[in-house]
Amino acid sequence: QVQLVESGGGMVQAGGSLRLSCAASGRTFSDYAMAWFRQAPGKEREFVARISWSDGSLYYADSVKGRFTISRDNAKRMVYLQMNSLKPEDTAVYYCAAPGRGRDDLAPYRYWGQGTQVTVSS
Repeated sequence: QVQLVESGGGMVQAGGSLRLSCAASGRTFSDYAMAWFRQAPGKEREFVARISWSDGSLYYADSVKGRFTISRDNAKRMVYLQMNSLKPEDTAVYYCAAPGRGRDDLAPYRYWGQGTQVTVSS
């Protein structure tokens, strides 16, 4: 059983920064790609960023490219999302996600955290 627990959300003014953290447990963490998604009120959940299990390759949604940075610490079993230059449209619940299959950056996501709220005021 995989468990993901996010933290670090909060309220910030436009232009500010936040760092989200996700603690993972339950399996060999380093074998799995990890990702962040978000869901704004009244909208579908959308992809934000992904980090490869193997070579650390990074992938971002166009809307956050250049402002957000995903990273991981395999020894600590942690994934991070550094969010800079935040905009009101970044307001959402942010979710950490892990795939059901290891050693495959494109495996479907099966495990989700409970989410952490990020609110950006103008």
